[in-house]
Amino acid sequence: MAQNKLVRNKISSSTQEYLDIAEIKEDTVIMRDGTLRSVILVSSINFALKSEDEQNAIIAAYVGFLNNIDFPLQIVIQSRESNIENYLNSLRQKEKEQTNELLKMQIGEYLQYINELIAMSKIMNKRFYVVVPYNPMTDNQKNFFSRVLDVFKPATIIKMKTSLFEHRKKELSKRIDNIMSGLSSIGLNAVPLDTQGLIELYFNSYNPITSANQNLTDVNQLRVEKD
Repeated sequence: MAQNKLVRNKISSSTQEYLDIAEIKEDTVIMRDGTLRSVILVSSINFALKSEDEQNAIIAAYVGFLNNIDFPLQIVIQSRESNIENYLNSLRQKEKEQTNELLKMQIGEYLQYINELIAMSKIMNKRFYVVVPYNPMTDNQKNFFSRVLDVFKPATIIKMKTSLFEHRKKELSKRIDNIMSGLSSIGLNAVPLDTQGLIELYFNSYNPITSANQNLTDVNQLRVEKD
């Protein structure tokens, strides 16, 4: 039993060693190479329902958005199965409490419809993210073999000086403002993820099965025990 626990701990620590993330703080992801990341949650547009003129305007705005960017970014689309059990439980409770027989019957029929819909197919939830990086240096000087070795090298914990972090974060903020402005011109709503949102995003990405049944503690409620 103790041996199995030791093996699990060894596997867990080994996996964590190779993560590219060194730290998440102040709404910013610090990578093991000292670069920073910010993640923006973005709304969607039902392009097919737009008129031809509206579609052309969106395309033109998107082209302008891309032409105004002089740094790389990553667009991520994440599809997850929606857990609507809490929603169903609230409907069941309302059905029990409803005194109007007609409304009670309608809630029951709606519940039956939702259950049949779930039985036929999974209800998926899509979220859209833009990952904005800041790298004060470039990897152009590295040769091919150096970049390959970096992939297999264990992550080192980056302890960045506060002054250096603040400077790089300020530069990253300028990029975020640029991206937010560009997304707004397309007609998209966007909001940068805070520290809690970033932790949950990466936790859910690396632990899709565990995250479905486990809620993370609010980072603001965590206490650090000092010796």
